[in-house]
Amino acid sequence: MNILSSLLRNRIIPTIAMVVVMSIGIGAGLWQMSRAAGKIDKAEKLASQIALPPLNLNTKPQWTLAEADSRRLVVEGSFLADQAIWLDNRPQPGVTPSKAGSGQSGFYVLMPFQVAGMENTVIWVQRGWAPRNREDRLALPPINTPSGELRIEGIGIAQPDRVFELGDGGMSGNGPVRIQQNLDLTKEAERHRWQQIPFVLKQMSDSENDGLMRNWTAAASGVERHYAYAFQWFALALSAFLFWLIHGLLRIRQTTKR
Repeated sequence: MNILSSLLRNRIIPTIAMVVVMSIGIGAGLWQMSRAAGKIDKAEKLASQIALPPLNLNTKPQWTLAEADSRRLVVEGSFLADQAIWLDNRPQPGVTPSKAGSGQSGFYVLMPFQVAGMENTVIWVQRGWAPRNREDRLALPPINTPSGELRIEGIGIAQPDRVFELGDGGMSGNGPVRIQQNLDLTKEAERHRWQQIPFVLKQMSDSENDGLMRNWTAAASGVERHYAYAFQWFALALSAFLFWLIHGLLRIRQTTKR
């Protein structure tokens, strides 16, 4: 106890530096742990919601995000292929950046879906991911869109994952091919003057031969990475304390020998 008091009393500046580094390390480590816990909670909530019977969007004209968030959804109708939006700068789903050759970027294909039996009512569908042409940024990959009435399944989400954008985020937002950074449901409803369901259906079925990938990343993806970051931050805090302690003990030993 006397040694510790001596270290604290006689080494003010090193002690302050140690406390600052430890505070940063412990704080950052706890933040990473909280992010991991948040992802686990989200995954558990999603699993419990998916276990519920699917909602049929054709059964009533008005739906809310609170009703559909993370729920399985089914809907019958037809795609409005000429109104598709291609969301740029999206990573390939189901592939982590640490894997070799996984740096390819592409598009999320968003397409309005006319709900059968409800005149002028649509829901936006996040159909899947398609790779971007490495040589021509505006060249869109070929995809197949089923014609006529069909039934699709998916999960209700508030909107597709957003990315940073400058200005309105549109590369060709007003042309026949709309390449954008993000989807704004409010603006789309104003643009088309249709009755729009206020959330997005993320299509999950992977049986269609349409040229799109739908192996969406799980909600708990990246938890291990957060744990690894937390360990590094805690290790930094511990190293700062041990360096302060050992260096202080060596100084006391040298002073005692004199």
